[in-house]
Amino acid sequence: MKLLLLLPYFFATTLTAFSQNGFDKSLSSFYKPKENPILRPDPGFTFKDPIKKEIVRWQRADVFNPAAIVKDNKVYLLYRAEDNPAAPIGGRTSRIGLAVSDDGIHFKKFPSPVLYPDTGPFMNDDYPGGCEDPRIVEAADGTYVLVYTAWNGIKPLLSTAISKDLFHWQKKGGAFAKAYNGRFLRIWTKSGSIVTRIINGKLIAAKINGKYWMYWGEDFVNLAWSDNLTDWYPSLDKKGELKRVMEIRPGKFDSDLTECGPPAVITKKGIVLLYNGKNATNTNKDPALPGGMYSVGQAVFDIDNPEKLIARSDSNFLRPTLPNEITGQYRAGTIFSEGLVFFKNKWFLYYGTADSFVGLAISKTNVKM
Repeated sequence: MKLLLLLPYFFATTLTAFSQNGFDKSLSSFYKPKENPILRPDPGFTFKDPIKKEIVRWQRADVFNPAAIVKDNKVYLLYRAEDNPAAPIGGRTSRIGLAVSDDGIHFKKFPSPVLYPDTGPFMNDDYPGGCEDPRIVEAADGTYVLVYTAWNGIKPLLSTAISKDLFHWQKKGGAFAKAYNGRFLRIWTKSGSIVTRIINGKLIAAKINGKYWMYWGEDFVNLAWSDNLTDWYPSLDKKGELKRVMEIRPGKFDSDLTECGPPAVITKKGIVLLYNGKNATNTNKDPALPGGMYSVGQAVFDIDNPEKLIARSDSNFLRPTLPNEITGQYRAGTIFSEGLVFFKNKWFLYYGTADSFVGLAISKTNVKM
């Protein structure tokens, strides 16, 4: 669903004129280690589906779009896995698996998914499509909060779940279920990036002006606030419409959509949001990139005013270059970032490649926090 509502050229020009000076350079200079892709599908993993009551090969088709968190000096990935390679994009069932690593590169998968469609109050939200595209943060009390897309095959629903151990999750339902009399349960919602702050090497959900904040959406970027990290309220303008804090730009890598990446991070530069830009396939596209390609850019928002965009990259800093990033389900080329951790004094950025594998990029230099 592409709204294609364009940011005025004047605003784009005045913003990008100084955007390069506003970057957090440590979050825009990465290399891809030789181990890529770091996670692949595996038909040997089986699971008894609680709805179908049958054994399924839950990661037979694809493994991609991971969330990432540091726990006990290890990196954990919560990755999206699809079961049926014969089904088209959007027609497979997604479940979220868990993997762990001592070095952030070599991962061991746990045998069963940790979040998946099940019988109960949320079955109509995520069946048969499944649980997709997670992002994860840790709360100050140690609770883990997962923001993910529940997909019933008709409409994606931005949803939340909580856990104390990463293995056992309690679904909380639609992130906007309590907002404005359920108005946002009726529209297309996805891709939530909760604002965090680095505390003792971990990304911890941060309050600004007494509230938690989350960037969310595709096509254009929206903002929402919360008191408890599970019930969210989209920010509205004076007319009662969504506040658009960032939109697409004709002629650039993000000319078709801007979709939120991993949890945003407060740095000395501001609130840094890594986001996924899709290049258009029509006359609006960046002619230097293939039409339809997904790549990663950076936006910086004001620390005291999360609505205020103060810097934005003119071009992507991470794009598909490896064979696994330009083959698979999505052959236009895809790097879709969703997982970010501060680990061993570097940034580790985890992403989906062509809707088929999990890739990794690591900051080129050590980062002082």
